[in-house]
Amino acid sequence: MLHLGGLRTALFNYLLARRYGGSFILRIEDTDQKRLVPGATENIVRTLEWAGLLFDEGPGKCSVDSTTTTFFQSQRSKIYLQYAHELLNKGAAYRCFCDARRLESIRANSSSQGRAPMYDRHCLNLSQRQIDEKLRTGEPFTIRMLSANPADPASADVAGFNDIVYGNMRFRGPAGFDDAVLLKSDGLPTYHLANVVDDHLMGITHVLRGEEWLMSTPKHRTLFKAFGWTIPQYAHLPLLMNSDGSKLSKRNKDGPIQGYIDQGYLPSAVINYVALLGWHPSDSRELFTLKELEGVFSLGGLSRSKSIVSREKLDWLNRQHLRREISSPTTLPGVAAQSDY
Repeated sequence: MLHLGGLRTALFNYLLARRYGGSFILRIEDTDQKRLVPGATENIVRTLEWAGLLFDEGPGKCSVDSTTTTFFQSQRSKIYLQYAHELLNKGAAYRCFCDARRLESIRANSSSQGRAPMYDRHCLNLSQRQIDEKLRTGEPFTIRMLSANPADPASADVAGFNDIVYGNMRFRGPAGFDDAVLLKSDGLPTYHLANVVDDHLMGITHVLRGEEWLMSTPKHRTLFKAFGWTIPQYAHLPLLMNSDGSKLSKRNKDGPIQGYIDQGYLPSAVINYVALLGWHPSDSRELFTLKELEGVFSLGGLSRSKSIVSREKLDWLNRQHLRREISSPTTLPGVAAQSDY
């Protein structure tokens, strides 16, 4: 189910698209088959509709000039396979035949030495003859990216970049420069490959996402560079926190949006509240409708400070929106309809 952090990311992307004449695209990242939840896509679409965030392209909705026929990544595996082979041919990726036992041994050894687990490039050193023999016998494999060397001057534009929220970033490794798996042995891509390919094919110019992906940005920039594609601008949004300073999780009672819907909160109040979790207007104003947010949102207002989730603030905003909507004959029917949502 869509949670508070996911709604915030969707909202900021929506507002950016509306403010500057772009397209708001809903892409279903469902390549991790083990984590699929039945009904999750329907919940996301239904929740976005409840919040008023209508996407321009996505499941069941393609624009007239769009070349994208499906927005489910699990249905685009042939596309990712094509680009994975392009990387292989360019020497920007390689096949890895290591089994789970060997990979676990690498992880355990790294952990015992206090180092972050990183693949040791064992399969990078296989001869073409060895690779051909393994392929002939049907030995399963993954495809790994050949990550950049952060110390190499030629990798300066990969290791260093400007993040819209965090400013100038410089990664010196080793974190962010491991040879991540791009294509799994089941033929499905990982986030790293699928999102880079889709961002390019769908013409994404700005990527607004959670800060947990900040460390992976050098990998993604490496892939864009390997393909020869224009790298989008990145904005990583700080974590949402509980009042005790702990990270807000999807399982927290304040996490799922469905909980707010069930408790009768107005969509306008929830959207107003979520907008203020990491974004600040140019003045001291706090009360906004979605339409008003579309006119004032700017990337310059995004904050790097972590936001505290406060029910008291949401309750106050809900009262303000309720008063505003009750006093308006055009919105009063909508308030009544919410009780039946």
